[in-house]
Amino acid sequence: MFNKILIANRGEIACRVIQTAHRLGVKCVAVYSEADANSRHVAMADEAFLLGPAPSTESYLRADKIIDICKQSGAQAVHPGYGFLSENTEFAEALEANGITFIGPPSSAIAAMGSKSAAKEIMSHASVPLVPGYHGDDQDPALLKKESEKCGFPQLLKAVAGGGGKGMRVVESLDEFDEALVSACREAQNAFGNPDMLIERYLTQPRHVEIQVFCDKHGNGIYLAERDCSVQRRHQKVIEEAPAPGLSDETRKAMGEAAVRAAQAIDYVGAGTVEFLYDVDGSFYFMEMNTRLQVEHPVTEMITGQDLVEWQLRIAAGSELPISQDQLKVRGHALEARIYAEDPDNDFLPATGNLKYLRTPEENAHVRVDTGVIEGDEVSVFYDPMIAKLIVWDETREAAINRMVQALEEYRIAGLKTNTRFLRHLADAAPFREQDLDTGFIEKHRELLFPASRLDQQFYLAIAAAFCLETAKVGSTIKGDQHSPFSAQNGWRLNSEYSRPMKLMLGEAMHELSILEKQGEYEITVDEASYRVSAELTDDTLNIIINGHRLTVHCFQDGDNLTIFHEGEQFHCRQHRDTFTESEQAGDASLAAPMNGAIVAVLVEKGQEVKEGQTLVVMEAMKMEHSISAPHDGVVGEIFFAEGDLVDEGSELIAVEAADEEAA
Repeated sequence: MFNKILIANRGEIACRVIQTAHRLGVKCVAVYSEADANSRHVAMADEAFLLGPAPSTESYLRADKIIDICKQSGAQAVHPGYGFLSENTEFAEALEANGITFIGPPSSAIAAMGSKSAAKEIMSHASVPLVPGYHGDDQDPALLKKESEKCGFPQLLKAVAGGGGKGMRVVESLDEFDEALVSACREAQNAFGNPDMLIERYLTQPRHVEIQVFCDKHGNGIYLAERDCSVQRRHQKVIEEAPAPGLSDETRKAMGEAAVRAAQAIDYVGAGTVEFLYDVDGSFYFMEMNTRLQVEHPVTEMITGQDLVEWQLRIAAGSELPISQDQLKVRGHALEARIYAEDPDNDFLPATGNLKYLRTPEENAHVRVDTGVIEGDEVSVFYDPMIAKLIVWDETREAAINRMVQALEEYRIAGLKTNTRFLRHLADAAPFREQDLDTGFIEKHRELLFPASRLDQQFYLAIAAAFCLETAKVGSTIKGDQHSPFSAQNGWRLNSEYSRPMKLMLGEAMHELSILEKQGEYEITVDEASYRVSAELTDDTLNIIINGHRLTVHCFQDGDNLTIFHEGEQFHCRQHRDTFTESEQAGDASLAAPMNGAIVAVLVEKGQEVKEGQTLVVMEAMKMEHSISAPHDGVVGEIFFAEGDLVDEGSELIAVEAADEEAA
C-alpha cells in the first residue's frame, strides 16, 4: 500500500478519497485553486499546495504543476477523482514517465475509451450491440450533415471526448442541425479541448443503466451489480439507484458479463463503468465507458458493503480483487440524490452564491451525506454546482424511497437556490415509485414535479412574525418575569392596548400585520386573518402553537430576509423598511442575464434585425453553455458586454428595440 497519495481534484470527491485513505493509514496531499483556499478538502488533507487562479485551466487542469507537487511532497500515487484530468491520457502517461502511479486504468485503456467513436468500434468487435449512427473520424461539417440525414431524427450530437452532458445536443430536424453542431462543438472544445462529434439515433424512451466493473493487474474482472441513472436533466443525472428496478436476472447477468468483456478487451485495471441504453423492448445498447470512479458509486457501496475507493487504492498498489464474482452479495436498495445549487423553476440554471445556512440530515446506517462544503462556503461560477450527494439505503426500494423523501425534508439550505424541493417531489412522485423510468422522465411529468407552493401565505406570515418577535426577545437585554409587562417588547402602556405594526414583503407584495402581545401570547392579524400564537425559539427551531395547531419549523434570518423551512417546503419573506429601495431591473426591451456567468459568444451586431427566439448571446456557467434568445422581433440597440466578460444575474446584456417601435 502507498504511504502518501495526491488527490488531483476538489470538493466532494476529494473529501471522499481522503476519508478512505486516512482509514487505511495513507497520508493525503491536496491541491487547490485560489477560489478553494479555505475549502473542506484542503482542511482535511495532511498537506495542501496552491495550483493557481480559480479557472480550472489555470489550476486543476495543470498536469505539469500537479506532477511537480507530487515530486515536492513525495506522493507516490495520484487519485484523479472524476472530471478534470481523470480521463486524460496525456496526464496518465506523464505520471507513468515520472514514476508516479496513476490510481486508475492504463493510459492505453483511457485512450481506447476516451474517443467514443473508437470505443464503439471496439465494442462492435466484442459483439456488444450499438445504437445506429456515425462514429467516424472525418469531421467535415458537410459530411456530418449528410450522416445526420442518414441517421434519422430525433438524433443526438455527442462530443467524442465528452462526459457529464457537456457537448451534447438533441436534434429534432435537419433545420436545427447547423446551429446545434456549432454550439456542441464550441462547448466540447471549451470543456475537453476536442470539438469532434459523433451522431447517434436518439431513443425516445430509453433507460440509462450502467454496470460497475473492476479489474486488477492479474487478469481478474468483476461486475458489482448495476445502477439505474435514467432520471436526468440536460443529460446529467439527478437521482441514481441500485439495483436497477424491473430488470430480469437474465438481463442483469448479460449486461454484467458484457461489461466485463468490454473492460478486459482493453486490458482494463481499476474502477470503470460501462453505460448502456436499455430500451422498452428489453434490448440494450452500449453507450460509453467511463474510465474512472463515478459520482454515483456510493449506491453500489451501500448495496454491496464494499468501499470502492479502497478497492481502487489496493488494486493500484498491485493487489488482486478482494472477492470473486460468486462471492459478491447484493442486499437491499439504495438511492442517491444530487443536491445542486441551481434553479429548477428556471430550466435548472446554475445558482452561485454563499451557503449562508446549511443543515443536513443526521447520518446513520440508512443515511449518508457526501459533501465538500460547509456552512459559509461559496459556490463558485468556476466549478460544478453540486453541493452534496444524499445517499439512502433500506431493505426494499419502497422503504429506501421513503427514507429519501424524509431526508430531503430534513435538508435545509439558504443563501442560494437549490433543487431540494424538486428532488423531494421527484422521489415521492407516483410514476417514480411505480418504476415508470426513462431519460425523458422529468419532461414527461413536469406538471407533477413542479407543483405550485401549497403553503398558506397568511398562516406562514404569522409564523414569520412570531419568529421575528421571539428573535427580538432572545436578543433583548431586559430580563426578569416573563409575565411582567415591563419584560414585554410591545410598547406596553398603562390602561391601554398597543397593537404593534409590522410590514412583511412576499416578492413585491406588501402585507401589513398588527401584533398584540399579552399574557405571553401574540394576537397577530395578517390582512383580514387573525391568529392566536404562542412560540418558543431555540437556536433555529421555532416550536409554535397557532390557533391550536402545534408544529415545529426551522428558520433562518439574513438581515431583513427570512426563510422558514417546513416539511420540505421553503417560505421566503422579508421585513419592509422605509429606506428599502428596489434594485433596478433590465427593461422589457432588453436581454437580461439569467444567471452569473461568462459571455462566450455575442452572435449579433448593433443595428441588426433579429427575430423572436433567435439566439443572440451564449453564456457559460459551470462549464455548461446556455443560449439566450430574443424576446421579440426587433433591432439590436446597445450591446453592453463582450466575449469573455463576467456578468451578474439580471445584468442587461443587449437592448432589443421592438420592431413596431423602430417603425414608429
